[in-house]
Amino acid sequence: MKTQSAKIWEKYTDAVTFSKIRDMDSVAQMWESCVKEYADRIAVSDNGETYSFSRIDEEVKRYRTQFADLDKGDRVVLLIPNSYEFVRAFLAVTTLGLTAVILPVQLDPKAVFGCCMKFGAKKLVYQKSMQDKIDQVLAIKPDLCVVKAEEIPEEETDAAFVAGTDPCVIMFTGGTTGKSKGVLLSNAAVMQGTVNGCYGYKDVFFQRYLLILPLSHVFGLIRNLMTSLYTGSDLFICRDNKDMFRDIAAFKPTAMVMVPALAEMALNLSAKFGRNMLGDDLKTIICGAAPVAPYLVGAYHEKGIALLPGYGLTESANLVSGNPESLRLSDSVGLMFPNQEYRIEDGELWLKGRNMLDCYVGEEENDSFEDGWFKTGDLARVDEEGYLYITGRIKEIIVLPSGENVSPAEVEAYFNALEFVQDSQVFEDQNDRGETILALEIVPRQTVLAKLQKDDPAAYMMEKLGEVNRTLPAYCQIGKIVIRDQDFERSPSMKIVRYKK
Repeated sequence: MKTQSAKIWEKYTDAVTFSKIRDMDSVAQMWESCVKEYADRIAVSDNGETYSFSRIDEEVKRYRTQFADLDKGDRVVLLIPNSYEFVRAFLAVTTLGLTAVILPVQLDPKAVFGCCMKFGAKKLVYQKSMQDKIDQVLAIKPDLCVVKAEEIPEEETDAAFVAGTDPCVIMFTGGTTGKSKGVLLSNAAVMQGTVNGCYGYKDVFFQRYLLILPLSHVFGLIRNLMTSLYTGSDLFICRDNKDMFRDIAAFKPTAMVMVPALAEMALNLSAKFGRNMLGDDLKTIICGAAPVAPYLVGAYHEKGIALLPGYGLTESANLVSGNPESLRLSDSVGLMFPNQEYRIEDGELWLKGRNMLDCYVGEEENDSFEDGWFKTGDLARVDEEGYLYITGRIKEIIVLPSGENVSPAEVEAYFNALEFVQDSQVFEDQNDRGETILALEIVPRQTVLAKLQKDDPAAYMMEKLGEVNRTLPAYCQIGKIVIRDQDFERSPSMKIVRYKK
């Protein structure tokens, strides 16, 4: 069992900035502090308008009145796309000591109804763009109390006293390897995840963030929205990712929170158009939610941008570790953040601490917990410097007829080290004789191939892939290699959807 001190992060910023990174008990406490300290600063830019901390607070006071009839801890569903209305509703609900149940806006009406019933929602808040969906929900349950995100009462309601142990939010796991579950996070967990987002780089406070990740995803809610508010930063909300590069050109962000697929796309477009599509003011990219290729770290470093990989889970309020030394240790997800303990049991990472979930809601029988430890399902190792490496998922392990266990992610990492490999997937297949083999599919990085100027790019790639393959232990060598001409299917959080056996 090991823990990490916050002091280890001090060297990555200056003493004054580090002293301002303070733990807080609840969203209510954080918001009160933000309004006092940053009152006139712009907190959110959305749909052509800017909102200062003090203006948001005035509207949050009034919007709380929509829920003044509820009891502390009651659950309120938020079905609101990325927008200022989401920010206002989330702050109103959580600073009143209620629990926000954040639903992805893509859910169909029956799923929305099912979630309202499962989680015992007292009210549902929706944006007018969701009206057709809400009408269908109300056709199923006419007595459901619904609230429009745009309608603000005139009367004000004060914030409640909210303790760290009080529930804060229910979010959904990605469900890429199984059924999606509702994760209950306390206020303390949300605040630990928020503060963790401040560690590992120099310029922490008063940044300009662009929001492109969905706020229904823990990475978007905690690292993008909450850390932005905590640090007095300006968050520009991109309502449609098709407009992302237009918004970047207008807003000129200094920091962004991205998944690797989006970072890759921006890099490819930058090469195509001969200019930095993320803007010259951008200095930091926090990258996670999927494995980060070392190539991306180096390519962004050449542009003067620090791309910092990290590792997190919905169950850990997103942030478990972050890599402040990404250029030197580009295949690591970094150092563990403070106020948590970790251990590795039979190769699996186990966690406990302030940032961890209270429970899976409605999932009383669950084998993810043992003696207070949460078993992540991730295979991991830690080096002598304390840097964490994720080497695969237990559920994805391939058991070969020989009895050997193969982690697809661990094998993929060898091929991903080739600069022309953008993404890859190792899976179980059969050869022409019906024998079980390991197969590999790759998505090539076209910008690299163009620079190489090979007469036969496919032959060149197969040669290099073959060279890597021959360095692997015999039991995990690849029996079939396919070069794809299109991307893999991806989940809403941009993770590759793995093939099912």
